[in-house]
Amino acid sequence: MIFETIATSGHEEVVFCHNKEAGLKAIIAIHNTVLGPALGGLRMWPYQSEAEAINDVLRLSRGMTYKNAVAGLNLGGGKAVIIGDPAKDKSEALFRAFGRFVNSLNGRYITAEDVGIDVNDMEWVFRETEFVTGVHQVHGGSGDPSPFTAYGTMQGLMAALNARFGSENVGKYSYAVQGAGHVGMEFIKLLREHGAKVFVTDINPDLVRRAVDEHGCTAVGTDEIYDVDADVYSPCALGGTVNEATLPRLKCKIICGAANNQLATDAIGDEVEKRGILYAPDYAVNAGGVMNVSLEIDGYNRERAMRMMRTIYHNVGRIFQIAKRDRIPTYKAADRMAEERIIAIGKLKLPHMGHNGPRFLGRMRGH
Repeated sequence: MIFETIATSGHEEVVFCHNKEAGLKAIIAIHNTVLGPALGGLRMWPYQSEAEAINDVLRLSRGMTYKNAVAGLNLGGGKAVIIGDPAKDKSEALFRAFGRFVNSLNGRYITAEDVGIDVNDMEWVFRETEFVTGVHQVHGGSGDPSPFTAYGTMQGLMAALNARFGSENVGKYSYAVQGAGHVGMEFIKLLREHGAKVFVTDINPDLVRRAVDEHGCTAVGTDEIYDVDADVYSPCALGGTVNEATLPRLKCKIICGAANNQLATDAIGDEVEKRGILYAPDYAVNAGGVMNVSLEIDGYNRERAMRMMRTIYHNVGRIFQIAKRDRIPTYKAADRMAEERIIAIGKLKLPHMGHNGPRFLGRMRGH
């Protein structure tokens, strides 16, 4: 069953990591290394079953292949999950045991922070392997990636505004921002610096209050955000918020935000296109974080990071061109852009790959 799943998803390697003494049960999935070593975060989550953990790590690692390819990075896609409750199962031994497994892969997989993991956990991993990013600045790390992700999201937004309205003037338009967490608040700050009208919601009322008091936003209820008459809907929290229930309510002309997996299904992506709403694909727009940590691999430099974020503008613009060229929705155009790059570079590295490129291409959805 597992081999069948791996065969259809095109993964190169799936490693099951177990250390009884440390209480470690982890899975590392390396999806594709045509462009370079697989980079992707480590997630700690109390999965209900091993099957659920396997499905998650396979889906997320596939998504990273596409994200890294569209971002123009010389990196493949990978991901790791630790089965456990981040609130009570963390220990030095657990993370050091995980670090030893990462190290045993000799650089084929480079890990980073994801859900349930913070910089302190990464410090323990770092004690056992150099193949880790997102470590503290004292080790040459880049620290909190949120400002970079928000800045990159702004670049994607400007490309979308230009494509839809022929203007990059952020301040001319209004925004319904869902989520005022680390990235959402940074994004709100940037929007307000441009003088834009911003409606904001979050499940945490304190964050909404901060957005109103410090940045002059207009607060709306968590459900009312879908009914706001704004030019742009910006999901910056949970995934799947563009779905059958919410899409008919949206009045926006553009969907562009920092959240992952914004479209609930491919069918919703097709419907967004039919309704004339321009969707800026999430994994192209929110690539700032992964771009930022990728620079740690060969020596971090903040100025270089900011320059790299600006390429998101061109990447998103290119996706819109492919969508027009091939008459397909933008979410499919993003996948196509990733696949074209992997095939082109794959031919340079692996001439035997032939005309069709790696066998996994064209089969993969669900980032």
